[in-house]
Amino acid sequence: VQLQASGGGLVQAGDYLRLSCAASVPSGRTFRAYCMGWFRQAPGKEREFVANIRGSGDTTYSPDSVKGHFTISRDNTKNTVYLQMSSLKSEDTAVYYCAAVLNVGRQYVSEGAYPYWGRGTLVTVSS
Repeated sequence: VQLQASGGGLVQAGDYLRLSCAASVPSGRTFRAYCMGWFRQAPGKEREFVANIRGSGDTTYSPDSVKGHFTISRDNTKNTVYLQMSSLKSEDTAVYYCAAVLNVGRQYVSEGAYPYWGRGTLVTVSS
């Protein structure tokens, strides 16, 4: 599985941004077979979980720290997962990574559960 995240950039506090992650999956598999997750790593900090979404797209999960602030979604016809971020704050500055794990019926919050990772896209929020 190859993942390519995009959409990062420099924004002002209070702005919104939508990240995309395009997936290329092996022949014989479908994108909807994968649980997708977003993680982020701020400067000098460990990588942290941001959101995940089941393969069908009907169930999502995000920690309270970003709930209502970030929204994950996916378009299985485009093999793409999105992270809509609103009311951005300086503390949202980080490299954002998308990740995938083959499991259509479950969701995972641990980064160790995800074997496939994109390279990340940098989001910088200036105050």
